[in-house]
Amino acid sequence: MDTFLLILGLALILGGANLLTDGAAALAQRFRVPEFIIGLTIVAVGTSTPELVVSVLSSVARNSDVAIGNVVGSNLFNVFVILGVCALIAPMPLTAGNIRRDIPFGAGASLLLLLLASDRIFRPHAADTIGRLDGILMLVCYAALMICAIRSAGRRTPHTAGSEQPAKAFRSLWIVIPMVLGGLAALVGGGELFLRSATRIARSLGVSESVIAITLVAGGTSLPELASSVVSLLKGKTEMALGNVIGSNIANILLILGVSSAIHPLSMGNITTFDLLMVLLSSLLLLAAAFTFRRRCIDRWEGVLFLSIYGAYLWYLFR
Repeated sequence: MDTFLLILGLALILGGANLLTDGAAALAQRFRVPEFIIGLTIVAVGTSTPELVVSVLSSVARNSDVAIGNVVGSNLFNVFVILGVCALIAPMPLTAGNIRRDIPFGAGASLLLLLLASDRIFRPHAADTIGRLDGILMLVCYAALMICAIRSAGRRTPHTAGSEQPAKAFRSLWIVIPMVLGGLAALVGGGELFLRSATRIARSLGVSESVIAITLVAGGTSLPELASSVVSLLKGKTEMALGNVIGSNIANILLILGVSSAIHPLSMGNITTFDLLMVLLSSLLLLAAAFTFRRRCIDRWEGVLFLSIYGAYLWYLFR
């Protein structure tokens, strides 16, 4: 039965990713919004819903390790695995906006997380926690980014009256909105189904709880991002795929941990400074990839590098 549910969950994820990509692209065309902005906002926040549910419920249950570990693991999976896989499929070009604003802001969010969670650096006898004020600061930063991104999109988008647009751009909102919502629902529901059935299968095979938490929970809640990014890339929507990953990572830190810590302060527990440094490293490597050989794109060899680093990190955890 679990095997059937695993396959059903995977089918829902793939179907939802296809529906969400088409709906989001139509939405971008209708309102003349760059696809990257749609990926950074609607798609990114929507596909981060599993992380939001897991982290918020863990915060309410006072299980800080899961709340923070879920975000840390998901961000590492997003960069090293999802972008690694996407780059292997096809090189991913970066825009000037990605390099000047989006990727640096993602690195800034990772650095902010490291600083806010490392109380012992500033107070040697203090416990490492992310407090309520820290959470509020994260939420303010997230709101500022969204406002900046939307205003930037407005400045870049031409508003020429009477210009001809493809008929597809004027697809009725009564069709587009259900496509987006339906795609998100299928992604989240399929991801949850896949995660639960995979966890039961792993336990039946004698896999330890720690291995399940680090691999299946983080990877399972990131399945919507993986599916939507790969499908977007295969459909030629490279900007949407990249915006989804960068936007999800920013939302994971600033929105999800912001909400979770605002509900209840989060203690770091077994999440170490090394784990947070790995999150920062993933953001810095993404920034460095933009300047290698002056191509301003994530190449296939960099995709191999990302996947290799993730494999080495898992080896370090379980050695």
